[in-house]
Amino acid sequence: RMQAEADRRADLDLHIGLLTEHELTKLAEVVTAIAERLGIDAHRPEVEEITRNVIPEAVLDEIEARKA
Repeated sequence: RMQAEADRRADLDLHIGLLTEHELTKLAEVVTAIAERLGIDAHRPEVEEITRNVIPEAVLDEIEARKA
């Protein structure tokens, strides 16, 4: 029973982390657009990596596929 609860917590933590990553990606896109509007060069490698969209459902599907 304790293991099942730990698994549920880990699953919830994963979901929260993925949703946070997705939201931060969108926020980075907005900040990049603002920087471009202000004439600031926002095309640096670290910014490009941050703005790469993470789709939570795709990550979860990949995890499930690897379990099987």
